[in-house]
Amino acid sequence: MKLLTIAIPCYNSEAYMEHCIHTLLAGGDEVEILIVDDGSEKDRTAEIADEYERKYPGICRAIHQENKGHGGAVNTGLANATGIFFKVVDSDDWVNEEAYRQVLETLGRFVYRGDTLDMLVTNFVYEKEGAKRKKVMNYHTAFPRDRVFGWKDVKFFMTGQYILMHSVIYRTALLKECGLALPEHTFYVDNIFVYQPLPHVKKIYYLDVNFYRYFIGRSDQSVNETVMIGRIDQQLRVTKLMLGYYDVMKIGNRKLRHYMIQYLEIMMTICSVLAIKSGTEENLEKKKELWQHLKKQNLPLYLRLRFGFLGQGCNLPGKGGRELLVLGYKITQKFYGFN
Repeated sequence: MKLLTIAIPCYNSEAYMEHCIHTLLAGGDEVEILIVDDGSEKDRTAEIADEYERKYPGICRAIHQENKGHGGAVNTGLANATGIFFKVVDSDDWVNEEAYRQVLETLGRFVYRGDTLDMLVTNFVYEKEGAKRKKVMNYHTAFPRDRVFGWKDVKFFMTGQYILMHSVIYRTALLKECGLALPEHTFYVDNIFVYQPLPHVKKIYYLDVNFYRYFIGRSDQSVNETVMIGRIDQQLRVTKLMLGYYDVMKIGNRKLRHYMIQYLEIMMTICSVLAIKSGTEENLEKKKELWQHLKKQNLPLYLRLRFGFLGQGCNLPGKGGRELLVLGYKITQKFYGFN
């Protein structure tokens, strides 16, 4: 059995996937690298995946499937994982090799001692195209360092500070036991990947290293704002799914409950901002319908989100109110360096 399975969803990724794989090979025999070719047709993605399987048998494995989207590729990776722990690395991203070594050492300590670890969290770096200053997302204010802890020990999450797919490694069995299955042909499912397992997580470890390098700034990326507006229906779908997984108002642990509510709050805000920035009446109506959907599904949560600071901002009346929300979003975007 491998220590860590890393799944790389690849769709027409010829231009950058080899850099990603190369950085992951530094993990050696302790790591299983699943290169999931998600129905690529326009380039050599499938051939490159097969080449790495031939060159590195026992480490790299090529899996070919019909196109199912990012979520479908992650599902396939999880279904085929033999590692004790599981991580997703997108094909245009990469990892820092020194931090990678520390990650494997940390995971190995738990396994060799026979201790259970549900989630390992590391820092990630926004590798933004053209940016001189690289923004590091760390969790110094939120998590104790160098020890196992639970949700009761979590400290303070700042605005914009969330556990993302880039920062998390889950225990593989936990993901399977909680029934994680991402929707196919849908972008932004990385939010579900992180969010759905959280109530099942009991033992957490924060390793304060800048492990994951998250590349942003390419015009065709799913997180490009123009692309996100064009795919607003998928953002809405993911948000509605997240709203329905749990009645978060009834989660017993206060700090976990607060964090999950915050996460839903930012998802509602992103949907609202995209609808407003699109400038179409159709999308403004979708924004209204989303809030009504929440109101009908979970009134206490609706009241908590609708009359919180961000919820009030999302629903300011008139054109002036919408412009104020977009301005606040731009300031946050500038400060945290996302998109």
